[in-house]
Amino acid sequence: MQSILQNFKNLSQIPHCSYETEELKKFLSAYAREKGFKVSIDKAGNIHCIKGNPKICLQSHYDMVCMGNAPKIELYEEEGFLKAKNSSLGADNGMGVAIMMKMMNEFNHLECLFTNDEEVGLIGAKNLEHRLKSKMLLNLDHEDEKDIIIGCAGGVDIKAILPFECEKKFGELYELEAVNFKGGHSGIDIVKNSKNSIKEMAKFIKENQGLVVFFEGGERINSIPKHAKALVHFKNKPKENQWIKCQFLEEKEFNFCKQSKLLLNVINAFAQGIRSYNLNLNIVQSSINLSLLRMHDEKITIELFARANFLEDLKELEFQTLEFFQAFDFKVQSYNFYPPWEGKNNALSDEVFKILSQIIPNPKISAIHAGLECGIIEKNQKILCCSIGPNIYNPHSTNERCELASVEKISQVVFEVLKNHQ
Repeated sequence: MQSILQNFKNLSQIPHCSYETEELKKFLSAYAREKGFKVSIDKAGNIHCIKGNPKICLQSHYDMVCMGNAPKIELYEEEGFLKAKNSSLGADNGMGVAIMMKMMNEFNHLECLFTNDEEVGLIGAKNLEHRLKSKMLLNLDHEDEKDIIIGCAGGVDIKAILPFECEKKFGELYELEAVNFKGGHSGIDIVKNSKNSIKEMAKFIKENQGLVVFFEGGERINSIPKHAKALVHFKNKPKENQWIKCQFLEEKEFNFCKQSKLLLNVINAFAQGIRSYNLNLNIVQSSINLSLLRMHDEKITIELFARANFLEDLKELEFQTLEFFQAFDFKVQSYNFYPPWEGKNNALSDEVFKILSQIIPNPKISAIHAGLECGIIEKNQKILCCSIGPNIYNPHSTNERCELASVEKISQVVFEVLKNHQ
């Protein structure tokens, strides 16, 4: 366990936000060569490592969602959890990488695949050029120790853009700031019905009859918005609440957005969160997150991320969302579409289930309402896949934490699986 923790600490000191992974790519490549692996890197930055005659490939992505102070990460332990001060932790998926590094030091027959830029649309997996030698792939990007995942949601990014004009007006200006929002993973945490800072801000402005001068919010396309801020004119001073902090600035002439009412109507009318729930799998089946709002260069840009565990649901959600924004005269586009992984029990998932049952009571084979690269890899290379991982709470947020005892359990499972195939 200590070697895994040290591996993770080493990783955390190397910047590896999505799109900015060059340093970590060099580090992992050098580490693999030092352990006797043959290493190759494709154009997408995926690192393929192979030693001996492997039967199983381990896979994790090495980019992270950077929130708060990240990539500057200051680790600390508290009540059995690993956390980071004022930043995302990067246990998603750095802890999987750290476990893989330990196994690379333990086994002579092993294949490892470190994929790049997963958090921004599974870019590495979509553009994977390496052909795997193994017929089975164990992904380490799950966040609940009791689950063996054989299916995941597909996703699509949606962007809506509206040009806006400004008009001069004289009056009182107020600065608004969203506070006390938790944020979180837009797939895993969507079931918690966490408040969306952009929607709460729009509601506050509308209820207090404000005119928008400036409004922006959100952090990442795949995160529930935690932050938002706005510059607004109110005729009467609004009363701040637990979600919106309000401060009077000055009385002056200003340029307000002539499409202010339309913007607020769109945001307030949009249905954020869960759209359908699967009672058989006991997971969210489809959802959509209003992720980002920007006002720049006389354009209002809204970005959203839709997820669904069945292909027809994803296509329907994409269609509905595009139609919704087009009805308000936004120019719309969708991109980074990837289909769901509707997997089935296989020899690998059955083997992992048997081993996991000896370590964790009542494990289950299930699916997840989030994207996993192994779903793409399985389809493209016709191999058997499943996913496991330690307990990680509130990923994609500054509240992210990883249970250390759970890391030890999952690493034991990985060790036993690999030992059976040496």
